[in-house]
Amino acid sequence: QVQLVESGGGLVQAGGSLRLSCAASGRSFSNYVMGWFRQAPGKEREFVAAITWSGRSTSYADSVKGRFTISRDNAKNTVYLQMNSLKPEDTALYYCACQRIPYGLVSAGIREFGSWGQGTQVTVSS
Repeated sequence: QVQLVESGGGLVQAGGSLRLSCAASGRSFSNYVMGWFRQAPGKEREFVAAITWSGRSTSYADSVKGRFTISRDNAKNTVYLQMNSLKPEDTALYYCACQRIPYGLVSAGIREFGSWGQGTQVTVSS
């Protein structure tokens, strides 16, 4: 299936910004809902944001609404996560994922995502 590679993570101070990128290879994800998830040490992987194939519908976790923005460029086979006003609690390994079935819903749960990247680390200092 599609291979996903995340990039853009790093170490930033609280209040700073980062832009994560997820590049696909081997297969286009243009017709699929894409999502971002994150996992902190000792915690379960949690949903962050998702976007439809067209980019017209998005969904965000309450904890990131107003601070994070998900977008995609299907021509470049890339999805982005712009993260502003970062907080220490945003520290986690961030994963990009693609749903199993094309033209899905952003409201779908984590079980609907079948392809995953290896993650990029985001660390926010106090």
